[in-house]
Amino acid sequence: MAKLTKQLDYNTMREIFTRFHAAEPEPKGELDHVNAYTLVVAVALSAQATDKGVNKATAELFKIADTPQKMLDLGEEGVIEHIKTIGLYRNKAKNVIKLSRILVEEYGGVVPNSRAALQSLPGVGRKTANVVLNMWWQQPAQAVDTHIFRLGNRSGIAPGKDVDAVERAIEDNVPADFQLHAHHWMILHGRYICVARKPKCQACHIKDLCLYKDKTE
Repeated sequence: MAKLTKQLDYNTMREIFTRFHAAEPEPKGELDHVNAYTLVVAVALSAQATDKGVNKATAELFKIADTPQKMLDLGEEGVIEHIKTIGLYRNKAKNVIKLSRILVEEYGGVVPNSRAALQSLPGVGRKTANVVLNMWWQQPAQAVDTHIFRLGNRSGIAPGKDVDAVERAIEDNVPADFQLHAHHWMILHGRYICVARKPKCQACHIKDLCLYKDKTE
């Protein structure tokens, strides 16, 4: 990766997130779910897949299997039939069944709300755990994906050489009153405005504060 952008100062950070808040006071994740369990499954399925693709695959799945026990009753082949349009679907189906079994046998069918417990589930990494903690339990956890990593480094909001460094930069530098929604504001901005190849700087409401040198007109 190119030389890291410097970290923006506190006043600039506050102004950026004030603008994010003004544009979208309550940003929402784009993965469809009906409870904590279906959120865990949806996020686990979203690795190397689009939210739109996951939502299409889970629309019918979650109607018949919205609890760990119902998913076990459906079985691995049944899960595959619903998610085979998603990349790595066989391995993901295997993990969904494994994590469902663990939830039933070790947690009484209830999704745990600690990062360590979540990360102990098959197919659930730190990013997935942070999404669930943030979206379901309203914890200010920062799930760094490719969009946030790109935006954080381009803009100076959260520069870092890897996702862990970017996560720490968000936690350390985003004002506390904006922490809860920080990852959603950033992921949506990275997904729709600060895109990879030709960022839409003309439509960006923080372009005057961003440190990206190759802004588009």
